[in-house]
Amino acid sequence: MSLEQLSSLDRTTLRERALASLRDAVISGHYRPGDHLGEVDLAQRLGVSRGTVREALRHLQQEGLVTAGTRGMLRVRALSSREVTELFQVRAALEGLAVAEIAARPDRDDAVRRLREALVTLAAAGEDFEARLRADLGFHLLLCQLSGNSMLVDSWRHLEGRMQVTIMSLDPGSWAALTSDDRHAPIVAAIEDGDVDEAVGVVRRHMAEAAEQYAGAHTA
Repeated sequence: MSLEQLSSLDRTTLRERALASLRDAVISGHYRPGDHLGEVDLAQRLGVSRGTVREALRHLQQEGLVTAGTRGMLRVRALSSREVTELFQVRAALEGLAVAEIAARPDRDDAVRRLREALVTLAAAGEDFEARLRADLGFHLLLCQLSGNSMLVDSWRHLEGRMQVTIMSLDPGSWAALTSDDRHAPIVAAIEDGDVDEAVGVVRRHMAEAAEQYAGAHTA
């Protein structure tokens, strides 16, 4: 749902739809890191009150997508290189725990099947940026979900908005290479073999390489 498409909102879901529209505008790149988000302009575009926009922006602040700059002006959050590195370090810890849990199970066949299906979805996304973004994050979220650890999933979800903003900072060519199904396949292979150490190692290398690429696209 883009800002252009959303000319009016159903009053019963006004706040929820305004929030969804603004979130999508940020993570799709309609607004880039550092862009100013003015209440008046957004309220006019959405056809809602400034109060509704203010509440939606407050939610986006809590999600880490928006930050307050000078004089309280809200902008799309731009992560520093250090923050990007820390983000992928935390992802490595979370997803490393997830793959360790899955690989250690004797009944991991169904998990492997679902992960291979996710790889097919990733390959099928081709050059469609939004589809590839959904497929890439969907694969990593599935890893966490298959661990069976709800706290792990909640922790990963809390970082998801910042992951998406970070991805928007990299040029499509570099990002496509990082999200190819070939780069994800070794994770599934290690899980299928039941090799916990290798599964964790592959995830850590995967995240370290991504951190190096993404952090280089940010100023320190």
